[in-house]
Amino acid sequence: MKLGLIVVDIQNDYFKGGRYELINPEKAALQANKILTFFREKGWPIYHVRHINVKTDAAFFIPGTAGSEFYRECCPFEGEEIIIKHRPDSFLNTNLNEKLIEKGVDTLVICGMMTHMCIDTTVRAASNYGYTVTLIEDACATRDLEWNGSTVPANQVQNSYLAALHGIFAKVLKADMWIKEQ
Repeated sequence: MKLGLIVVDIQNDYFKGGRYELINPEKAALQANKILTFFREKGWPIYHVRHINVKTDAAFFIPGTAGSEFYRECCPFEGEEIIIKHRPDSFLNTNLNEKLIEKGVDTLVICGMMTHMCIDTTVRAASNYGYTVTLIEDACATRDLEWNGSTVPANQVQNSYLAALHGIFAKVLKADMWIKEQ
C-alpha cells in the first residue's frame, strides 16, 4: 500500500469575501492542514488540485483572480504536485492518474471543497480507477443548496453526501481518527 493525499480546491473563493462562500470552510481547512502536515512529516506524495474555471460566464475561480488562488492555510510546498482542472472531477482531462501511477500510489486520502460537487465526483472517480479511498469528513466543506423551493442546510448536504460515499466508494473518517490509525 502506498498512500497519496489529494487536496481538492481549497481556494480563496470558497472563504469569507470570496465569490462562492461555503459554510465553515476555515474549520475544514484547519483539518486539511493537519492531514497535510502529517503527509509532509512522512514524506508521502501530496497532490493539490486547483480548479480554474474557463467558462466565459464563470462566477468564481476565474483565471488570474485572487479567488482562484490556494487558501493560505493549505498552500502547496515546493515539490508538491499541482493539478489544474476545469471540471468537478479531479481526474477528468488532467494528468492526476498518471502522476499517481508514476509514484506507485494505490491508496488515496482525499479532502477539500465542495463536498457535494468536486469531492463527491473525485471520490467516485478515484474508486472507478481502482484506488482505495479514505475521505476526511471534517476536512471538507459545502454550502446550503436550493431544491424545489426549499433550502437544504449545509450540514444536511454534508451528511447526505458522506453517507452516500461511505462504504462503497470510500471509508469516511475525521482527521484525528485517520491520523491515529496510521
